[in-house]
Amino acid sequence: MQDNDEILVARVKRGDKQAFNLLVAKYQYRIRGLIGRLVADPGEVEDLVQEAFIKAYRALGGFRGDSAFYTWLYRIAVNTAKHHLAGVARRPPMQDIDAVDDAMRAPPPRLVETNTPEAMLQNDQLVATIRRAMAALPDELRQALTLRELEGLSYEDIAEALDCPIGTVRSRIFRAREAIQKAMTPLLD
Repeated sequence: MQDNDEILVARVKRGDKQAFNLLVAKYQYRIRGLIGRLVADPGEVEDLVQEAFIKAYRALGGFRGDSAFYTWLYRIAVNTAKHHLAGVARRPPMQDIDAVDDAMRAPPPRLVETNTPEAMLQNDQLVATIRRAMAALPDELRQALTLRELEGLSYEDIAEALDCPIGTVRSRIFRAREAIQKAMTPLLD
């Protein structure tokens, strides 16, 4: 898979725009999923996905191949989302409901489908608790955990994507898991 990316990147560097379209087609859903987990507003996710690919296209000439294309693209996507979130934090709120509260109102997906109302309520409470715990995490912890648990990246790829040492990645993931475990403990007792 990585060899194919290297071939496509080489073609893009020679001016083949169709090769970049193939890279976009290959990774657009994964990048959308990543950004969607970092940015709560679905309307902004599409814009940020497009922005990340535009940035990648413009920067591709400087891609040296020291890492996998996929890791490099993830780093661009994470940085695009982080930049957006920093801008949102500086903007005054447009309404009283923030995006996290709004996302919490959506009915959570079922973890396990069961027939009893008690079990369904318990599952709903667990999902809501996990979502609240994830939303309460500092950005760097949430990003590291998202890349590991939801995107399945290795610790090495996460370190490269977040531009930090692997020990920092391990620490962030540990602290994020610990915070979520602590939030879940009352429900599991």
